[in-house]
Amino acid sequence: MENRLQAVHARIAKAITVAGRDPTEITLVAVSKTQSAAAIRMAWAAGQRHFGENYVQEAIAKMAELTDLDIVWHFIGPIQSNKTRLIATHFDWVHSIERLAVAERLSSQRPVDRGPINACIQVNVSGEASKSGCEPSMAPGLVTAACALPGLRVRGLMTVPEPGLKPDHQREQLEALRSLQRAINTAGLALDTLSMGMSDDLEAAIAAGSTMVRIGTAIFGQRTHAGTIGADSASSAPILTVSPDGPS
Repeated sequence: MENRLQAVHARIAKAITVAGRDPTEITLVAVSKTQSAAAIRMAWAAGQRHFGENYVQEAIAKMAELTDLDIVWHFIGPIQSNKTRLIATHFDWVHSIERLAVAERLSSQRPVDRGPINACIQVNVSGEASKSGCEPSMAPGLVTAACALPGLRVRGLMTVPEPGLKPDHQREQLEALRSLQRAINTAGLALDTLSMGMSDDLEAAIAAGSTMVRIGTAIFGQRTHAGTIGADSASSAPILTVSPDGPS
C-alpha cells in the first residue's frame, strides 16, 4: 500500500513539474469504494487524508470504524434521491451533482452545525449517453442556482472523460472543463476546483488544470468484486462503470 501510494505521488509530482503547476494546487483523493476499513486505515497511516466513496451505505459503515482518524470524506458516485440526507449528513464533499433538485435536497438536509457541504457540479464533457453529468451548456445555470443554496458551497466542476482515449484526446476533453470553469468565473463566480483525473489519465488531467485527482486502482490495486458490506441496495440497478476510479 505505502509503495503504491508513493508511486502515485511520484507520478503526480512529475506531472506537476511537466505542466509547470504549483504542487499545493493538487489534492489526491484516494478512491476507496469496495475497499475495507482496514485498507483505508493503512493508506491513512501512509499519509493519505482524502478518501472518495461511491456507495453511501458502504461508506457510512466504514466511517463508523474509522472515527478516530482525521479523514476528509468525498462522495463521488451517482446520487440517488433517497440517499441525499445520508450524503449531506456524513460527507465533507460531494462531486456528482447533476440536477438542481438534488442540490436543493442536499442543501436542505445538511446539518447546520456542519456548515455548507463542499460541492462540485458534474459535467458530461464527452457527450456519452450513458454517462452521468449535466450538459456543458446547462452547467452555468446549474452552478448559479446551486450557489444560492445555503447548505452548499459550490467549489467547482467534475467530469469523467471518455475511456480509452489517447493522451491528446484525453486532454482535449479535460481542457473543455477548464474552459467552462473559466467562462463561469468570468461571469462573476469564483470556482476554485476541477475534479478530474484518474489512474489512467492523471497526467493529462494535471496538464489540463485539475486540482483534484481521484485515484483508486493505482493505490489499492485491482478490485475483484463489485462491492462490500453496506453497499447501497439500489446498486443492483443498471449502473455506469467508467473506470475503477470514477463514478460507477
